[in-house]
Amino acid sequence: MPSFKIDTSTAVVFVATAPTPKLVNKQTGEIAVDRETGAKMMTVGLLISDEGEGNLYQVAIPETGVPESLNPGTPVSVVGLKARDWENEFNGQKRHGISFRAVAITAGA
Repeated sequence: MPSFKIDTSTAVVFVATAPTPKLVNKQTGEIAVDRETGAKMMTVGLLISDEGEGNLYQVAIPETGVPESLNPGTPVSVVGLKARDWENEFNGQKRHGISFRAVAITAGA
């Protein structure tokens, strides 16, 4: 499925939840890896506010693009943020949504 670039150049972005490993399977604890680089993937909750509206996004980022000691409330910049729609079927139920991924985040906006 295609992905779409998201422009955050005019937005204010803060860490909402600290980085955690992105799991492929919660039961086994298997951590997702970037298919191109093999880097472990992390999930970071970001509060993105722009044009009077704020939203919380769970963003997948390669571990190499996540600075250490990111705490909730830290202002950040997002590099290469993209959105991609997804759909799957599990146990006969169709599910769909939008996933967010970035190349990196940098502390300080």
